[in-house]
Amino acid sequence: MKSLREYKRSTILTPIMVIGEVAFEALIPYIIALLVNDVKAGYGVDHIIHYGVILLIMAFCSLFFGYFAGVECAKSSCGLARNLRKDVFYRIQDFSFHNIDSFSRASLVTRLTTDIQNVQLAWMMLIRTAFRAPLNLILSFAMAFYMGGSISLIFLAIIPFLAVGLGLVIKFTMPLFRLGFPKFDILNRTVEENVRGIRVVKAYVREEHEKEKFYDAAENIRKIFTKAERILALNNPLMQMCIYAVMLFVLSFGSREIITSQGKALDIGQFSSLLTYNFQILASLMMLSMIFVMVTFAAASAARIAEVLRTESDLTSPENGITEVSDGSVDFDHVSFKYEEDAKNAVLSDIDLHIKSGEVIGVIGGTGSAKSSLVQLIPRLYDASEGSIAVGGRDVRGYDLTTLRDNVAMVLQKNVLFSGTIADNIRWGDKDATDQEVREVCRLACADEFIDRMPKGYDTWIEQGGTNVSGGQKQRLCIARALLKKPKILILDDSTSAVDTKTDALIRQAMRTYLPDTTKIIIAQRTSSVEDADRIVVMDNGRINAVGTSEELLKTNKIYREVYLSQNKQGTDTLPAEEPQNKEPQGIEAPDLEPQDMEDSGSASDSIKPVKSDTSSPSKGKEANGRE
Repeated sequence: MKSLREYKRSTILTPIMVIGEVAFEALIPYIIALLVNDVKAGYGVDHIIHYGVILLIMAFCSLFFGYFAGVECAKSSCGLARNLRKDVFYRIQDFSFHNIDSFSRASLVTRLTTDIQNVQLAWMMLIRTAFRAPLNLILSFAMAFYMGGSISLIFLAIIPFLAVGLGLVIKFTMPLFRLGFPKFDILNRTVEENVRGIRVVKAYVREEHEKEKFYDAAENIRKIFTKAERILALNNPLMQMCIYAVMLFVLSFGSREIITSQGKALDIGQFSSLLTYNFQILASLMMLSMIFVMVTFAAASAARIAEVLRTESDLTSPENGITEVSDGSVDFDHVSFKYEEDAKNAVLSDIDLHIKSGEVIGVIGGTGSAKSSLVQLIPRLYDASEGSIAVGGRDVRGYDLTTLRDNVAMVLQKNVLFSGTIADNIRWGDKDATDQEVREVCRLACADEFIDRMPKGYDTWIEQGGTNVSGGQKQRLCIARALLKKPKILILDDSTSAVDTKTDALIRQAMRTYLPDTTKIIIAQRTSSVEDADRIVVMDNGRINAVGTSEELLKTNKIYREVYLSQNKQGTDTLPAEEPQNKEPQGIEAPDLEPQDMEDSGSASDSIKPVKSDTSSPSKGKEANGRE
């Protein structure tokens, strides 16, 4: 109801117009009855014309009220649907990652589309038909009683019978609808996964498998809703039975009354109007049954929408939150983190790390070592379960969320571009940036070389998700977008895995010169991407295993040494002699560790198995015809 807002006027006008429409419809059979009786009494054509004009005016008035009732009803229902979509979408924008994970993307899409459409249709019936049917029922019954007397009481006799029947229908269909709508989520998820991964599907010739998955999801929906519709289908024969039973009674007893009283107790005009009112009453009952069906169907959808609207974000800005970040220093003070409160094992355990403003920090570790989870706590995409994180010397939970995230730029592991031009995508970093600034950051990210080769340059259209550019091109555009933001903290989460090592080095050098005071945290699989960092953090199983420069770690840390050797394929005689384990930095746990696979990022260089180092010529790193 809160989503009605500016459409309250239309919502109120609709039933008012319906009252006028029904009032005239209820009077028309009464006028016809008078006309029939006057014709029977022998009145002339002029009398018929008189009644004809009255009926024409009444029909026009009914049409007038009915038309505007329909117009206002459409405004109200469509406006409600628009506002509901807006409210749900805005609420989703405030959700934390944890909130979104609890619903799933496919479910949220279903609620924004199918569920809201069901509510829109139900609302349309509630403010028009749900007023029209009972009002028509009451007025028609009152006029039938006035015209037919005790015969009209038959209408009251069928109401309890109908109420019981409809109650049973609702009782058995509601659970099925509640069960069925989540199946739409599964169907949407199946379609979404297939469309997103269509290249993989075709590469592995898994089209038939995907067809079977879709068929199974669609078949589950069919079975549940067919069962529900079978029960709902009982509504129609129930109503038909009542209609014909009443009609049979009225015809039998009405005819008998006319004959036995010789038209004194009930004449032909009254009898004809009684039959008309009979149809109006039964039509109203049919409408009511349709309303019950639609509302029953939409109630499950309404509950799913309300669930989103009632969900409060796990992460909110504090009142009077800090609106300025002094510098890019980051301090992890004995931080532990779980994605779920009741999870047995923590993703991050006792992280104690202090990063100075302007430092370049590399983060390296095996699959599942929680590198991405570590950096996602900095802009409060999640909150730490234990301990605290400070940015610029202030706890992140004390900042206004917009301020904090405006000062932290992240290039995520899964790069995302949006439909629009290249320039539009870059300006996500700064919507007011000039063309020159856009070109500058693209040059720094080594993206200008392929943009300039495109026919429309920076006006080239990017399809949704960036499907018409390569992985490396997408990464460089995302890096350019982050550079344009000029943040206090820049986080690259395995963001150069799809570019060659030469381009990777150029991008890192550009970041040092373009943003010298910005703290840079680089998560990488290649040691070459982090070996020139001020310090490198080695993660293992959610803990910090070691911290130091590349040279220090080659001497003291087994994990880093193994990764370095596997990627560079060098003999141990070319490396510094390994120092005893007791020379590890104080306070950092150094258990006996085995070599691990690097975190999967979809690149061949992600494995710690020996591979050839990149010795390609400078020209080899460039794309040909827009492809890498």
